[in-house]
Amino acid sequence: SVSHSQITRLYSRFTSLDKGENGTLSREDFQRIPELAINPLGDRIINAFFPEGEDQVNFRGFMRTLAHFRPIEDNEKSKDQNGPEPLNSRSNKLHFAFRLYDLDKDEKISRDELLQVLRMMVGVNISDEQLGSIADRTIQEADQDGDSAISFAEFVKVLEKVDVEQKMSIRFLH
Repeated sequence: SVSHSQITRLYSRFTSLDKGENGTLSREDFQRIPELAINPLGDRIINAFFPEGEDQVNFRGFMRTLAHFRPIEDNEKSKDQNGPEPLNSRSNKLHFAFRLYDLDKDEKISRDELLQVLRMMVGVNISDEQLGSIADRTIQEADQDGDSAISFAEFVKVLEKVDVEQKMSIRFLH
């Protein structure tokens, strides 16, 4: 759960981004956040804030998406085991990351999707050939059922050793 002071801080962050002062944010409002503007996946992350087909997000939606990025506090780990999983749980964070890659939402990351994300991340100073071999190697390492794509389960396995906590808290909120 988010503390009162955090909500106040996020709300002032929200209103400072809300240039139209209409209680909602547009994609353009998000693009003014320098950290997102320079993040190669910025557009993807921004899209995650908007429900399908919508072009505005209100404060509640803003909070809900941001919740994925909050680091998990130690006192949250021992919470009710049967309650709903917090949005910032490891598996929800992984799901969120997976969706940044899975463009066509078929629950698999294809070589093509991986290439698109790699290209965004490394920019133009690397040849298609090199990118292709990085994509192939990534899929080879991850793909366990031989379908030449990465399923969510395979994605989770690859990231087992990665500290998702550290990688997925967005700095501009702190």
